[in-house]
Amino acid sequence: MQNSNKRILFFGFSDVGFRCLKYMLEQDCNVVGVFTHDADPHETHWFKTPESLANERGIPVFKPESLKNAEWTQKVRELRPDLILSLYYRNIIPEDIFSQAKIGAYNMHGSYLPSYRGRAPLNWAIINGENYCGASLHVLEKKFDTGAVVDQEKVVFSEDEYVADILPRVSDAALEVLKRALPSLLAGNPTLAPQDLSKVSYFGKRTPEDGRIDFSKTARQVFNLIRGVSKPFPGAFAEIDGKTVVFWRAKIAEDANGIPAGTIVSRSPIKIACADKFIVAEETEERNK
Repeated sequence: MQNSNKRILFFGFSDVGFRCLKYMLEQDCNVVGVFTHDADPHETHWFKTPESLANERGIPVFKPESLKNAEWTQKVRELRPDLILSLYYRNIIPEDIFSQAKIGAYNMHGSYLPSYRGRAPLNWAIINGENYCGASLHVLEKKFDTGAVVDQEKVVFSEDEYVADILPRVSDAALEVLKRALPSLLAGNPTLAPQDLSKVSYFGKRTPEDGRIDFSKTARQVFNLIRGVSKPFPGAFAEIDGKTVVFWRAKIAEDANGIPAGTIVSRSPIKIACADKFIVAEETEERNK
């Protein structure tokens, strides 16, 4: 690849970070350092990590809890980056760090920008009943996910697909976007498209407690929550007979015909009235409190 001598400073995590770093190393890109972090304690570790790959290749690895101090600003200065790439890195990269990149700093976001800026975009898109998400490579700025877009790819999904069905396609899209964009990034001349501010949406970080099911909502809303936070995420749950039950898979059944929301009409399988219809559990797990 042309301009492979450019010094790339990599910030990344998750499957997207691993696959993108692997691709760059296969292209003989000059990755001079890898910044990453550990998984969230509530997170299922289903993916390979950039850290493991960097260690195999002898690339320096840094795992600061925060980049907001002079030590890391100086470390980046010593690494003399031409290009900074943030590929699913979850910590804030301060301006005094990303501004050191001589030919630019860019971030990969897991949505089809400008929609779903912020955290957990795929989860939120499913929960909100959307039929698409995506991957967008954009200019790194002080505010989250606001920069002009270099390239992006939409990932369309059906109303019945679960998050685990869609995750690999989002990862594929992110890798394809990077492959297309990398030559222009290394050359310092990517084509940039400003985001349409009239179409912006933003959603924040989710916690395991956000998976609590509210049966006063419609069965579709409950189903979307279940499929949006199912494996490998912590799951949607409810208290049933004094136990915390995680709903990994479910289906929407017939009209509840006025039966109060939250009423359990069957326990094997679990069948509960929502605001309009019943939701029936297809795969559950009891969780210790």
